[in-house]
Amino acid sequence: MKDLHEIALHSRNSYYDLSVASLQLRNQAILCLADLLRDRFPEIRSANLEDYAAAEADHLSSPLLHRLVFDEKKLEQTVEGLNSLAALPDPLGKTTYAEEITGGLSLYRVVCPIGVIGVIFESRPDALIQIASLCIKSGNSVILKGGREAIHTNQVLCECVQNALEMAGLSPESAQLLETREDVSAMLKEDTLIDLIIPRGSRQFVQYIMDNSRIPVLGHSDGICHVYIDEYADPALAVKLSLDSKTQNVSVCNAAETILIHEKASASLLPGICDALAKAGVEIRGDESVQKIHSCKPAEETDWSTEYLDYIVSVKVVSSLQEAVSHINRYGSHHTDCIVTENARNAAEFMNRVDSAGVYWNASTRFADGFVYGFGAEVGIATGKIHARGPMGLEGLTTYKYKLIGSGHTLSEMKDGTRSYTHISLHQDCPY
Repeated sequence: MKDLHEIALHSRNSYYDLSVASLQLRNQAILCLADLLRDRFPEIRSANLEDYAAAEADHLSSPLLHRLVFDEKKLEQTVEGLNSLAALPDPLGKTTYAEEITGGLSLYRVVCPIGVIGVIFESRPDALIQIASLCIKSGNSVILKGGREAIHTNQVLCECVQNALEMAGLSPESAQLLETREDVSAMLKEDTLIDLIIPRGSRQFVQYIMDNSRIPVLGHSDGICHVYIDEYADPALAVKLSLDSKTQNVSVCNAAETILIHEKASASLLPGICDALAKAGVEIRGDESVQKIHSCKPAEETDWSTEYLDYIVSVKVVSSLQEAVSHINRYGSHHTDCIVTENARNAAEFMNRVDSAGVYWNASTRFADGFVYGFGAEVGIATGKIHARGPMGLEGLTTYKYKLIGSGHTLSEMKDGTRSYTHISLHQDCPY
């Protein structure tokens, strides 16, 4: 096993080549990966069953066990995502600004990769494929560290990624896998070779990474998502969206963890919502007002800031839209929150005032996903504001550089009046 500095060095060198590889080669690697996943699926499934058995023996919770599975259904979803990603336009080389500074001196701002990216993610094997493929398409090298529960699955999947890169004539060291916590600690010290760290996990975990590295960190924190049932909510939609947001998949970051309901709608709508959730196996933890309407466990202060990732939901009655917004901005993780209402003015106020990456009107929080948004896949969902926000696809993995093209121009000529500034917008892409 190479030491971490050597891994980071090889990643940096691989990046220099991958960053200028043609779109055809990058897409070829992604499509080869799709084929390899199908060809090696028996091996992948065997490794995954080994991981699953070990996690089950360690008494991992049922929702987290579900997240660990890489079966035929997950294979098909992953391959579909790879094919969709390959079909997307090239994220690199776009000119976003062009101006003639003075006669014959042209300035262009052009999209380019970030460089070497370290991604620490949870025990979801399909996440490795999503992250690696997005980095390949965007010309970035990636160092991957998945959850220990998926170690054997991740090893096979990373081999598939590296083989696909080789088949396309690209360096397999553009994607490398770390396996221990010690590797992560060492990676955080490689600030001269690694350009960005993306940790996916709890707020405490993201904060730990920020506190222990000089490398810029783009946090993908926990998902404390809300469904607010407004006083003007349609009863059927209130049940439908609460149920889907909470139970479609409880072990993901865009599942709802708290339901807020306006006091004027609580008596009429809350029983139906709670009955539907309870029927789906959800444990309800309610405030005093909820307890008077429906039998449930009492909610504690910590419930409002808890990401359950399980069949548990906290429910609170609020006196107004403003109280709902204040609650979300205080206790939420700035991930995804939705309002259920037939009142357009209330919907607009909610979407403008809630300080989250995704704000929805009459739509399930489960739509917060890079594939659903048309990004092909996602590295994660960024809950910060700089430099990416929400489902992070290709665009979030790019930056830009300025290209200045002249013919012997000097600043002295501008200063002594030999040349003058023109600042004319150029309606053309950078030719180089």
